[in-house]
Amino acid sequence: MWDWLVDIIFAVLQFIQSIAIDWGLSIIILVLIIRLILTPLQTRATKSTARMQVLQPKLQELQDKYADDPQRLNEEMMKFQAENKFNPLGGCLPLLIQMPVFFALFTVLRDRIPDGGSFYNIIPNLAGTPGGSFASGDIVAALPYLIILALFGVLTLIPTLLTSRNQTGAQASSMKTTAIFMAVFMVVIGWSLPAGVLLYYDTSSAWAVIQQVFITKRVMEQAKAEEEARLASAPVEVDVVRRERKARPHKKH
Repeated sequence: MWDWLVDIIFAVLQFIQSIAIDWGLSIIILVLIIRLILTPLQTRATKSTARMQVLQPKLQELQDKYADDPQRLNEEMMKFQAENKFNPLGGCLPLLIQMPVFFALFTVLRDRIPDGGSFYNIIPNLAGTPGGSFASGDIVAALPYLIILALFGVLTLIPTLLTSRNQTGAQASSMKTTAIFMAVFMVVIGWSLPAGVLLYYDTSSAWAVIQQVFITKRVMEQAKAEEEARLASAPVEVDVVRRERKARPHKKH
């Protein structure tokens, strides 16, 4: 099913490696190319996330208002989402696009690159796993694999911690707890992943963190301000409920 994508990723990596003369560096360059291509889409996703945050209280109002009328609630929710071009998946699209590349790279390292390739001999086998290198008993040789595994967890943790700074109370605490759990979970998964896949993820996540610190916050603030201004200038809709006219009682003579 994924053979066509594996072929494309391998061909691109081969071309980059013919210039870079190193498979590990080629993976890093591949990440940079993909990230640059996805930058416009990432900007749109960030704006979509910002708009969702602004619109969320309005959705909550609808849920509270029509809590006892599920059919009316569904109608109003669909109307509201259509009017405001609400797209809950907009912020996830860049990640969803990258996931097939992530899995295709696994196959490329395992089946296509001779001996798995290396990263300047710091990581002698990009197809090797942290678990396998640690099991060899040579801690010095396993150290680079363990470092990129640790980064696999840390770079999963940092974005959520940065986001939680904008939250307060129980919500911030919940986000931090979830982030720590996910970081540990990723380390457990990464124990059996090829080093080249971890290198790809670490580079991509490092880019995302830098982007979040220097770019994403500004884009979100601007998008929120624009959405709030749009809502403020939108005409106010009045929900008029017509009462049933009742016949006036007649006086008895």
